[in-house]
Amino acid sequence: MPTDKMIMEKRGPVGWMTFNNPAKFNAVSMEMWEAAVEILGKFEKDDDIRVVIVTGAGGKAFISGADISKFEDERSSQEAVDRYADAVGGAYNGLQNFPKPTIAMINGYCIGGGAGLAVCCDMRICSDTSRFAIPAAKLGLGYTYEHIKKLSNLVGPSFAKEIFFTARQFDAEEARTMGLVNRVMPAENLEAYVNDYAERIAANAPLTVGQVKLTVGEILKDPDERDLAACEAAVSECFDSEDYVEGRRAFMAKKTPQFKGR
Repeated sequence: MPTDKMIMEKRGPVGWMTFNNPAKFNAVSMEMWEAAVEILGKFEKDDDIRVVIVTGAGGKAFISGADISKFEDERSSQEAVDRYADAVGGAYNGLQNFPKPTIAMINGYCIGGGAGLAVCCDMRICSDTSRFAIPAAKLGLGYTYEHIKKLSNLVGPSFAKEIFFTARQFDAEEARTMGLVNRVMPAENLEAYVNDYAERIAANAPLTVGQVKLTVGEILKDPDERDLAACEAAVSECFDSEDYVEGRRAFMAKKTPQFKGR
């Protein structure tokens, strides 16, 4: 990696991407965003990786937002601002469009850009000590249509407005009630639970999982932007696959199927 502030790790079929800046509650610099894009690219090309977990080091934060100490270097001119925006957008879009399942494992603060990145994952599982906020209204910042749309698609318009209007911190149970997270776990059990959950997903047929992810992604698009032909092609690929044969035979023989993703 071009920076030690990002960690890439493989644990069997599960890839782990860790934001590693615990001294600053995993505040993110431009080089970290750029490294995230590189890691996702490597995981996408690795056929052994079937699920990716995104998390933060140190146990106190997932991501607490941008590294403000870097602003003088990274966001002091329009050219620098544009480059920073491209880096953040690359990481967000890389996760949003990643073809394999992604899980945000959240322990502690998930603030600003951290919340934005978590929303780009397929699922979010947090500890009972986690806190969530988008404090843009306290800073006078504007959020783009796409960023607000992603949040609104997830929690609904009313909760999206509440998150932005109040700019306050929400606890883990509030986040679960809003639909911002899928599960809340005791902090001491979080990593083991998420790893087991990821391995459960990884054991299922990759083509089926990928087809569902593709289709849900198309559902969330504006109607005139949906690629229904791609959805139909993905379904056909499942039925034409070796994995479909394996799944049928394993079911009849009452055995555990061994899927290969083809």
